[in-house]
Amino acid sequence: MRRIVIVGGGLAGHRAACALVDSEFGGEITIVGEEEHRPYDRPPLSKQVLGGIHEDESAFYDSEVLSDANWKLGSPAAGLDVAKNVVTLANGEEVEYDGLVIATGRRAMELPGFHGHEGVHMLRSLDDSRALRKAAVRDKRVVIVGAGFIGCEVAATLRGVGVDDVTMVEMVPHPMPVVGPDVGARAAKIHEDHGVRLQLGTVVSEPVGQARIEGVRLENGDVIPADLVLISIGSVPNSEWLDESGLQLNKGTVVCDENCFALGTDNVVAAGDVASWPHPDAGGELVWVEHWTNARDMGAAAAKNLIAEPGERQPHVTVPTFWSDQYDVKIKSAGFLQAADRIEVIEEDPEKPSLVAEAHKGDLLTGAIVFNKNRRIIDYQRQLGEQTAATNTAAA
Repeated sequence: MRRIVIVGGGLAGHRAACALVDSEFGGEITIVGEEEHRPYDRPPLSKQVLGGIHEDESAFYDSEVLSDANWKLGSPAAGLDVAKNVVTLANGEEVEYDGLVIATGRRAMELPGFHGHEGVHMLRSLDDSRALRKAAVRDKRVVIVGAGFIGCEVAATLRGVGVDDVTMVEMVPHPMPVVGPDVGARAAKIHEDHGVRLQLGTVVSEPVGQARIEGVRLENGDVIPADLVLISIGSVPNSEWLDESGLQLNKGTVVCDENCFALGTDNVVAAGDVASWPHPDAGGELVWVEHWTNARDMGAAAAKNLIAEPGERQPHVTVPTFWSDQYDVKIKSAGFLQAADRIEVIEEDPEKPSLVAEAHKGDLLTGAIVFNKNRRIIDYQRQLGEQTAATNTAAA
């Protein structure tokens, strides 16, 4: 291969490019990014960058090792012709490749009826974080629609910088739905103890106000006044540019084999939030993982497999992990929580606060969650990794 094109300027794309350099790939590397910015870290956007704790520039990755790369920023990919090995950009430019890495990630999901209202925000990019930081002044009434990890982190950050009036609305009866009701109830108390109002088990039906947002109306007719609304209800893959490519998509994700190759191809790999692949812990079923650690690991694995000889390719088998900082609580998890049929708190100290919870499917441990128990999650990660290795060996 002489020319490798990486479509996606986020973490997975950056790690893919760095892996190519580390592997002494001697050809041309082209990185296509939708944003004008070079790759940067996204977890701080809802915490340190939003709260003004860190300078915006501190979020950027060190791209010095990629100084010889060909950067095409500010014009996203608009189409792919796998027969001709050509990526078409939104500005009409055609970029030829010998090998392709798809790492376009995901974007924030919109809530019907809210688009175009002044005072309505999303949070997925550095510019989004900057706009939200500028708008969320102390005297604003803030409503966060969606109490997932991003919504909860933003609520904690805004309370930390003195925004008094913060309400979260969530359709599930507890924050962070993936952690289950028991852990979610503990999370709800933490937010309430810090002055956040929670509207749980309900949904927002429509915005209140014309050009500018004045509030949100709930399904029961109640209105929550708001000067600022953050929509944080999930994400969708950035894969529309692949609709006519012939690649197999599953709920918008690029379907890959265990080595990260898009099915039916030998020179196209995918990585990060936009990729799905069979995982032994899911019984070989397709999974996609929307966490930082997977984007980091899969980006590098996909790039290395792309330039490796077929017999040297390594399956992407990883234990998903994530973390979230909310107030003085560091939440960490490992494994596939969504595969569990129950999540139980097995250890707790409400005063710290700290807890340990295990996720099981039948008798099988599928994951774990901890609050302020960093060492414990390392043990669980090791245990889950050993289970994954054993399952993978048995399947082989």
